[in-house]
Amino acid sequence: MIQLRSDCLALQGDSGDAIPCSAEKITVQIVGGPGSHLDTDIVEHAVAAVLHYFREEQGREFVSMGEFTLALERVLKGFGFELKTQKLAGPPAKVEESDLRQLACDAGKGFELTFFPKLRAELLDRLGRTPQYIRFTGLRSCVKQITGARRWSRRCQNLNDQIVEFARHCLQDGSQGAKCALVVE
Repeated sequence: MIQLRSDCLALQGDSGDAIPCSAEKITVQIVGGPGSHLDTDIVEHAVAAVLHYFREEQGREFVSMGEFTLALERVLKGFGFELKTQKLAGPPAKVEESDLRQLACDAGKGFELTFFPKLRAELLDRLGRTPQYIRFTGLRSCVKQITGARRWSRRCQNLNDQIVEFARHCLQDGSQGAKCALVVE
């Protein structure tokens, strides 16, 4: 799985799509432009504290937008600020999803020889729909299916890393300057 940076958290909108957001991005959304009544440094530290709370103390990488906003409101209220909530993220991001385990099943007895071309074709197909994010799920079960392993091993970890690196290269080659993020989990 591609790990989120330590200052990032995946915020789930009303549609259920999770968008990785950094403390800096969230702060910009809250504070807005010049003339705002909120102090940027205080908001940035409050956002970082809420991110830390959910990631480190709660052990979560996905949080609903409402839950995050509520926690942030409480922290800012403690500093004497009142935050009138709005949607922190703009319109919902266009996310294309695919299941790596299903691709491994489709590859059949060809193992890696047929899996990697299928992965490239799937990624390019999804990229052709101009999403903001491409999300591949089921990496761990995919790797175990291809290797035939019951328990995670060094061979599994090597194949795991190869799949992630291959997907990154395919995205770079196929994106042709388009802005698209890749999430593999």
